[in-house]
Amino acid sequence: MSSATPTPTRVRRLPVVGALRLGRPSDVWFKPALSVVAAVAPPSLLLVVLGRLDLAAYTMAGSLCALYAHNRPYAARAKVLAWVVLGMLGGLAVALLAACLTRNTVVLVTVGALLAAVQKVMCDATRVGPPAHVIFTFVSSAALFVPQTLGQVPGHLALAAAAGAWAWLVGMAPAPLRPHGPERRATAQALDAAAAYAGTARGGEEGAGARSAAYAAVHAAWQTLLAVGNRPSTTRRALERLVVRAEVALAAPADADPARLRAWARAVRGTGRIPHPGDPRRDGDGPRQDGGALGERDELVGVAAERAVAPRPLRSRLGPLAPVAVRSALGCALAGYVSLALGADRPYWALVTAASLYQANITLTWSRAVQRVVGNLVGVLLFAAVTPVAQLGPLALVLCILACNFGAEALIGRNYWLGSVCVTPLALLVTELPGYQPTGELVTDRVVDTLVGALVGFVAAVAVTDRRAGRRVERALTAVDRARERAARLAADPVATPAALEAARRGLAAAVVDLRATADAAAGEWWQRALPQERVVLAEQAAHRTLAATVRRQGLLPGPGTTSTHTHTEGTSP
Repeated sequence: MSSATPTPTRVRRLPVVGALRLGRPSDVWFKPALSVVAAVAPPSLLLVVLGRLDLAAYTMAGSLCALYAHNRPYAARAKVLAWVVLGMLGGLAVALLAACLTRNTVVLVTVGALLAAVQKVMCDATRVGPPAHVIFTFVSSAALFVPQTLGQVPGHLALAAAAGAWAWLVGMAPAPLRPHGPERRATAQALDAAAAYAGTARGGEEGAGARSAAYAAVHAAWQTLLAVGNRPSTTRRALERLVVRAEVALAAPADADPARLRAWARAVRGTGRIPHPGDPRRDGDGPRQDGGALGERDELVGVAAERAVAPRPLRSRLGPLAPVAVRSALGCALAGYVSLALGADRPYWALVTAASLYQANITLTWSRAVQRVVGNLVGVLLFAAVTPVAQLGPLALVLCILACNFGAEALIGRNYWLGSVCVTPLALLVTELPGYQPTGELVTDRVVDTLVGALVGFVAAVAVTDRRAGRRVERALTAVDRARERAARLAADPVATPAALEAARRGLAAAVVDLRATADAAAGEWWQRALPQERVVLAEQAAHRTLAATVRRQGLLPGPGTTSTHTHTEGTSP
């Protein structure tokens, strides 16, 4: 490893126009959009029939759980959604009890800020999301300022629990139709990303960016497949073999066939049989590559070994999130206090705005602040436009809320600000569930609280910077060095077992992904020591060379003469 000296890290120019640039929609943008409508509509319409639309805020707390876990395999999704519902009920219970015990707005804002910090840290540590902590904070913060009595709390929680159970059923509903849908999508994304990188393979800036994106997609695919559990499945093994092929393409892009990778991705996305990549040593017209190479039956030994490793304990994942917790608690509390000082009736809007800002670093937090402000300002104009329709009656109000729910989830994947254009009128319409309120007053309060929350929240982020980001980069560099040395040693060992080679290669690939994520997060922080950017680049380059050598040693590269026409279609049914 080179001993290149660290280069000073400049504070990145804070983007404005770039933060508002629209991206491509998610492949499954319609799933959370349709799910939230299916989860919200029945409880809300039932309350319309009963003439108790004032209780819809509690059922909506449970219904919004349908937004979560759409990228998880169904076996894992069942558990995650159950925990999401319990977490939502827990936050709501604390908020309702606080609302019963005190009407002191300063105390309520403080409770809301602490809840927001806990929700942020737990969602980050468990990687629950999107939409992560924002929905939890929105529900609990709003409930803090709704007058309650202790006798009402059990009934309100029961409504939320019933709606949450319905949301769980909605989230699990596609399982009988496409039981392996999430795994197939993750595998297809990994193959497409690997094909994109193999298509560039120039080594310049474009190639480096495509490489990082491809490694992240492959890593995400492995996380999805590993979340399935240890139950044997022909479909799972077929998908794992395809992800192995994506990894091989990343390690040796010059030897990869982008057309074949894309063909596999198209087939995986469908409902037909999963393509079988076959034995790479037999593909094409070239000679068989033996010498310690993996066969079809033992090429997944690294996966089996990883399944046997216990996940990191939650406590070890909470430690690095301490700065985020302090930012969230401080920023949300100060935003709420400033809103109260300005005479706001709903300080939780400022609190939720601050809570929604906090990302992996200050640069990303700034971008989210820009997106939040722009989206909310446009959103209040949309609210003013739909209010005459919403005030035609309870049914019209519910239909407007459903439309905003669908629009928010359909658009937020393009850019956060675009989704906020629908989220803002949604939040304002929810306040009218107990009864209609003056439109001008709602719009004014929301604009003021948005500006207060964004400004105060960002100031808190600047004040509480993550000074340990540089140390995490050093640890990630050390981890890559150790993983690279182990892989290189095994690749040079003529008696190394296929299991050891595969485990070493996958361990090095995971370390490279972690290094890039850690370096990117640290580069966006302020007030820290210079980052070893040159060492990071050199470590990545050395790791990729070692990955290529390990792949060649395993014999996972096809022989010369391989073309994209050798795509096997034998395999499993969907």
